[in-house]
Amino acid sequence: MTELSYLDVSNFILQKGGFLPEVRLAYRTVGTLNAARDNAVLVPSWYTGTAADSETYLVGKDRALDPATYFIILTNLLGNGVSSSPSNTAAPFEMGRFPKITLHDNVRLQHKLVTEVLGLDTLRLVTGWSMGACQAYQWAAQYPDMVRACAPIAGSAKTASFNKVFLLSLRRALELDPAFNDGFYNRPPIGGLRAFAAIYAGWALSEPFYRNAAFTDFSAHNHEEFVAYFWEPFFQKCDANNLLSQLWTWEKGDISDNPMYRGDYPAALRAIKARTIILPVDLDRYFPPQDALFEAEHILNAECRVIRSDWGHMAPMNLGNAPAIDAALRELLER
Repeated sequence: MTELSYLDVSNFILQKGGFLPEVRLAYRTVGTLNAARDNAVLVPSWYTGTAADSETYLVGKDRALDPATYFIILTNLLGNGVSSSPSNTAAPFEMGRFPKITLHDNVRLQHKLVTEVLGLDTLRLVTGWSMGACQAYQWAAQYPDMVRACAPIAGSAKTASFNKVFLLSLRRALELDPAFNDGFYNRPPIGGLRAFAAIYAGWALSEPFYRNAAFTDFSAHNHEEFVAYFWEPFFQKCDANNLLSQLWTWEKGDISDNPMYRGDYPAALRAIKARTIILPVDLDRYFPPQDALFEAEHILNAECRVIRSDWGHMAPMNLGNAPAIDAALRELLER
């Protein structure tokens, strides 16, 4: 696993108001930039994920994103506990005082990394899963002349209302735990985190996943054990404020919500110049194929390829779905 590097920026002005006196973007790079400087691939992280997770699930020998061929930049989402987050930011912006961060903010910071630190003026591909996919769309619309190819995996260019209902239920689970104390807790809000985990378990995977008892792959005999053995331990190690910060960023996702497009969503999609292959999952409840089909219809050089998987939104973590993902990425990279 590669070591973390950091970009530190002073007085970072935020899209929705306010600023951070110091903001830190944590990132990893794997592979080597070629002489032509045209083999760079950017992979932003997903909700609760890290650059290390992206490297584990999307990068490797015999994968499309092979470090022997490509220079791969793996970034950490603001709020994920590795880049600047409620859990690691000094007063007066700590815990519940951490400001609201948008995808636009994240991508603007990543742009500084790519252009000013790494010295690149083009990206061969931007890809990512879930919120990583949302950032891939953001990149393609925010910096259309820099992105040659775009492959959003199980994500969207604008968070839909049904998705927001799910996010609201997660937020309520944490905020209604008395221990949460408006974001200034002395101990983790364990009750809220356990409720959060149970909600997530129902949405992240599909009904056929449970009907076919695929949870037995996790040493669970039933749905309750699956939640107890896998989902609760995962979310209980997360900081609640970090979860809510990333949740807000996810909820407000919209590539047209900026002065460039002024809320004109179809115009923002039409502005994307990158060759784009959108990879939704048929049983994804967060980002259903219907959203991806709309996006593909409005992006000039795009197509939608639906991945079939009982794993629903979690399909990229299932090795059985890797060939379909890699086939699309290879096609984009080879052009």
